[in-house]
Amino acid sequence: MSSAARPPRRRALTALAALPLLALALGACGYGSQKDSAAEPAGGTGNAKKLSADTVRIGYFPNITHATPLVGEQEGLIQKELGGTKLRSATFNAGPSEIEALNAGSIDIGWIGPSPAINGYVKSKGKGLRIVSGSASGGVKLVVDPKKISSVEDVKGKRIATPQKGNTQDVAFLHWIAQQGWKADPQSGKGDVSVVRTDNKVTPDAFKSGSVDGAWVPEPTASKLVSEGGKVLLDEAALWPDKKFVITNVVVSQKFLDAHPDVVEAVLRGSVRTNAWIKANPGKAEASANAALKKLSGKELPAQILDPAWKSIEVLDDPLAATLRTEAANAVTAGLLEEPDLSGIYDLTLLNKVLKAEGRPAVDAAKLGKQ
Repeated sequence: MSSAARPPRRRALTALAALPLLALALGACGYGSQKDSAAEPAGGTGNAKKLSADTVRIGYFPNITHATPLVGEQEGLIQKELGGTKLRSATFNAGPSEIEALNAGSIDIGWIGPSPAINGYVKSKGKGLRIVSGSASGGVKLVVDPKKISSVEDVKGKRIATPQKGNTQDVAFLHWIAQQGWKADPQSGKGDVSVVRTDNKVTPDAFKSGSVDGAWVPEPTASKLVSEGGKVLLDEAALWPDKKFVITNVVVSQKFLDAHPDVVEAVLRGSVRTNAWIKANPGKAEASANAALKKLSGKELPAQILDPAWKSIEVLDDPLAATLRTEAANAVTAGLLEEPDLSGIYDLTLLNKVLKAEGRPAVDAAKLGKQ
């Protein structure tokens, strides 16, 4: 096995002593999004029967790595499963701010990366949230200015953007830096490589102006940088066995899960059926995701950005729990996270119930499931 194909040994997961206090800032935006959006399928919910909650509030990023909620909301596939319970959504730039909103009760269910999910679970001593499903793998790249960086060695001494301190891409990049034998302070970002935390919607302009020399970012930001003359130096998938790693999970507030399991089950059924629809209708799904992004940002993504971004993502229901376990173990080895107790971080009961009803096999929690 080549070094590029080896699984990461020490993936950094910062302890995040102080997460950004954005619990009420549901406009904390991602790729072009500035506000909440209320979900209503064509024709509305009519007189459909409500579940145990009048409304369920979901959060996600306006990124292609969050194709499931983008398409599921756009096509009304999630709302369909909720009946008369109304779906409302808010978008975020990165995981830490979404976790703050979940902890504050501003959202009930969120699509989010593994690192913030782990940190949120640890900080709440296992009482705040549960991972209830997977959603996507892949879609993260290190894109650089080829005039400044032509090899891995050239990254040293440069300014590289990540979406937010402590988000999944930020800690992945910090880990990669350590693998190269370089140092960078996880809090300030200063070191042999300067880690510049930059909102995804701002990163392309920062790259174009030369304020940053590259970025470790999710799609479609990565493909946007390529369209601006950037070059993909590394696809993170190359660092993982079978080129699969969890990039997006579905998490739920433990309080909401306890109070409204029927609503959570309905959202998961919508998620599973959305993923099946995406796989069965890739062209229509790509167009749907673009239409959703247009609603959030005011403009569609051009084909030269959307097409490569879409192809780099795999939607799935399996949370790839073993990859999350590896991330946590690597963080402990690196001395960046105290030994966490992640037992029970997954509750896949409702997901496996949905999968069984769909004639699909159950998924595994890698011994980190609800006991």
